[in-house]
Amino acid sequence: MKYILILFGFLVINACTARPQTASNTENTIKPEKNEDGEWEIHVLDSQYDYFLNAIAKPMSMYSEGYLKNKNAFLVSEWNSYYFSGRYRNIIESAIEYNPQENYGMTFNYRLYQVFAYVQWKYGLKMNGLSGAEVR
Repeated sequence: MKYILILFGFLVINACTARPQTASNTENTIKPEKNEDGEWEIHVLDSQYDYFLNAIAKPMSMYSEGYLKNKNAFLVSEWNSYYFSGRYRNIIESAIEYNPQENYGMTFNYRLYQVFAYVQWKYGLKMNGLSGAEVR
């Protein structure tokens, strides 16, 4: 499995592969990849993220996959605009590549969506695609 580390302060996501940095490509971009089982996967290496998922985030059953895909497309776009503009540099240290036409599956879409909710909860980063009602 290939790994990437996305740093949000102390938050680290281990899910994708970064493009190698070259003289012409200095941006960090997260590109999702499949695991050995052919499933899209995202791992967040932050002990508070697991706590957030289990105690604070709304459960996966509260969402439909279509809802999460639509929200993720919007949130990734918003996230990337912050990254490329240099806003929130202390939180957002990479762009995210996300194709809403790709079938990433419910679990991947849920966990990615909860990354945005987690960053809002932990760091107070207000994103237009999230409401305050995204946490219990």
